[in-house]
Amino acid sequence: MQSDTREPASPRTIYISEDVRSYVLARKRDFRVSTACSGPILLPTSVKPPKITDLQIPIGDYTIYLSKYQARYLDSIHKGMIPIYYNDF
Repeated sequence: MQSDTREPASPRTIYISEDVRSYVLARKRDFRVSTACSGPILLPTSVKPPKITDLQIPIGDYTIYLSKYQARYLDSIHKGMIPIYYNDF
């Protein structure tokens, strides 16, 4: 039986676009990056609650939660992750 002696991956910075920062601050709530069929999506924590193991990214007084498992695949959280609803226009 082999044991894994590798060092844990060093934390890296995930870029948050200005569009996402504005979106979070304007809605005055916390969000979580969740997995959807079309890829990662940014949802309010009232829809998708955070987990204890999530990474926390502060945006002003609010937080974006990100699964530690999904974080390894993301370099940025951007406008394409914001769902479009007809009443947002």
